[in-house]
Amino acid sequence: MVNDLRLTVPAASGPVNILRGIDLKIHPGEVVGLVGPSGSGKTSLLMVLAGLEAATGGQVVLAGQDLAGLDEDALARIRLANVGIVFQAFHLIPSMTALENVAMPLELAGDDAAFAKAEAALREVGLGHRLTHLPGQLSGGEQQRVALARAFAPRPRLLLADEPTGNLDQATGEVVMQLLFDLRARLGATLLLITHDAGLAARCDRTVHMADGRVVA
Repeated sequence: MVNDLRLTVPAASGPVNILRGIDLKIHPGEVVGLVGPSGSGKTSLLMVLAGLEAATGGQVVLAGQDLAGLDEDALARIRLANVGIVFQAFHLIPSMTALENVAMPLELAGDDAAFAKAEAALREVGLGHRLTHLPGQLSGGEQQRVALARAFAPRPRLLLADEPTGNLDQATGEVVMQLLFDLRARLGATLLLITHDAGLAARCDRTVHMADGRVVA
């Protein structure tokens, strides 16, 4: 839930208002599509919701906790316990195998079964035969499936996905999105999906339209 959320960043020409008083409530288990033109503030909203960017005003409540005033360690703990994130650019660590990439957030959370859970998650996305491969040895679709496994392995309450098929061809993107929706349904997680694809937005329970840093519909 966010109330009157604002984000202003400094620039050489003066402060830039990126988010301008966002009010938004997402219910547990809901699938919400977030749409709007480039520069409308969609990714910035996602980053604030994940605790990766500090709001300059308003309130963000995640898993019942107000994020305002929390230090980086506290934000990291909340994120590890509650949030999975899938980015357009995969963001895998190139020197780590698929298995190590997926196990990393579980290890950071102190899970003794990190590697067993990571392997199970990779098998769920059809990559049981790619456990020891580095990202550079995987196709774009395979890398995004590793990113999906990494996001879902900790069983998050909230999944944030920012144009997860933006770097993939249409056929590969459809496979990845079907996996995303299937895994979310199996887990019962809440999903906030940033997309420019009207077909994907139509598959969501609700669509939120942003423009110029505001929710407009």
